[in-house]
Amino acid sequence: MNLIVTVQDAVTAFADFMEPTDAELDAIEQEMSVILADVDLLDAQIVTLDRTPTEVDERRIRRARRRALAARVALVNRTAGASLPGGAA
Repeated sequence: MNLIVTVQDAVTAFADFMEPTDAELDAIEQEMSVILADVDLLDAQIVTLDRTPTEVDERRIRRARRRALAARVALVNRTAGASLPGGAA
């Protein structure tokens, strides 16, 4: 006869102390524009996986790539501006 035993990690996997902290949630919120832009880029690329990309597909991928890069630049500029003391440029 095999005994069924619970694994402690599986039981406590969703314990309160495992939740993200407020700082982690704030970091995710700041990066949300980059995350969404990357998802759009992946969507554009996934569409072309099973077929030859058309001109419209290529345009969609280029635009999504530009939006993703722009979102990353905006995030870097926001975080760099926030970390400079006294508002120095």
